[in-house]
Amino acid sequence: MQPQVPVTILTGFLGSGKTTLLNYILTQRHGHRIAVIENEFGEINIDSDLVVAADEEIFELTNGCVCCVGSARADLLRILQELMKRREKFDHILVETSGLADPTPVAATFFVDTEVARQVSLDAIVTLVDAKHIGGHLDDPSLQGHDNQAVDQLVIADRIILNKIDLVRDEEADETERRVRRYNATAPIIRSNHAQVALDQILGIGAFSLAQTQAVAPDFLDDHDHQHDPSLDSVSLVFEQPFDRVRLEAHLKDFLKQRGEDVFRLKGILSIAGEPRRVVLQAVHRIMDLRAADAWGGGRRESRLVFIGRKLDSAALERGLRGCLA
Repeated sequence: MQPQVPVTILTGFLGSGKTTLLNYILTQRHGHRIAVIENEFGEINIDSDLVVAADEEIFELTNGCVCCVGSARADLLRILQELMKRREKFDHILVETSGLADPTPVAATFFVDTEVARQVSLDAIVTLVDAKHIGGHLDDPSLQGHDNQAVDQLVIADRIILNKIDLVRDEEADETERRVRRYNATAPIIRSNHAQVALDQILGIGAFSLAQTQAVAPDFLDDHDHQHDPSLDSVSLVFEQPFDRVRLEAHLKDFLKQRGEDVFRLKGILSIAGEPRRVVLQAVHRIMDLRAADAWGGGRRESRLVFIGRKLDSAALERGLRGCLA
């Protein structure tokens, strides 16, 4: 009998730092050979381009949110079954969920298929928390009568990473930690900047317990009637012509200043005139980062952006960005 392959689920609300943590894991010397399965909310997959080049195998779930019953969860099972056919190539699996995913049905997926359950074991659910913005998401009045994914992600966590503490004062971080404790009284809380944590605290820790989870959530293995926040939408845009960086940066700063409350997440891979490298755009509400990354590969240079938020006007977003093209 071969030993079971441990699986770590990385979850956390939009912009909490999941891909940053994934990149950190993949660039550290931890002795693991890792296969990565990732899923994101939006028509265009940006996250796979944000993951560092590595020897690890990376699989994308593209048929919707992995927490929803249907094709995406079926895809997850199919990928796990394919991975088990060449399990000698890796000894750990990381599943990065969408920021809008409820990790409970994702975790249940590892128990519903007998063959998969025999070969893999759920090691831990690691939830990242954006110390700057989590309060607004936990108290979101628009979610009355609907699932609050930020809460769901905390309740089931085996480890909680309080990330981006460099953006808040110590007393704010302390208050956020007390709030998190109201939803999860037992999971260790680790504070971090840029999602840098001691990996022996989140990988290979055997923290997930089916019995304890079912004690808290007796319907854990049932199909969940899960509905995303109906007020949230995504807009995906592609531009073949490069951007003028000065105009683009000024436009985005002004846009986020006016509409940042409604922009939960903005990310993109951009082509900038005169810049030989890809430029990565990251924004959460009114905080934005625009920086050059690696060189463009042999494929076509094009800019791809995804906005996730409320009251998004696709035509207006496209018009504004077209005015920034070189």
